[in-house]
Amino acid sequence: MTDCLFCKMVSGEIKPDLVYENGRILAFRDINPQAPVHVLIIPKQHVATMNELSDPILAGELLLVTQKIAELEGLSEDGYRIVVNCNWDGGQEVYHLHLHLVGGRRLTWPPG
Repeated sequence: MTDCLFCKMVSGEIKPDLVYENGRILAFRDINPQAPVHVLIIPKQHVATMNELSDPILAGELLLVTQKIAELEGLSEDGYRIVVNCNWDGGQEVYHLHLHLVGGRRLTWPPG
């Protein structure tokens, strides 16, 4: 996907504020953080939305990497939230699957 912002980060064309990387996943700080810690975790493979995620191993790896980053960021004990927006009404703005890891403050419910 040549016009995908997150694919450009995966390719190195755009340099994100990197938090974590392995062979299949990239994680970086959100440029518009909604909490003291706001990290986006993406598959390196282009998957447009949650509706297109079909690889159960990748799905599990995304969650386990998110858990690991929460620990590295010092969120595990006090708590954190994982958010996945899907499509326009779900709040998705970049059509490359991404998990939001947010924490570092008390999070309220409902989110909005």
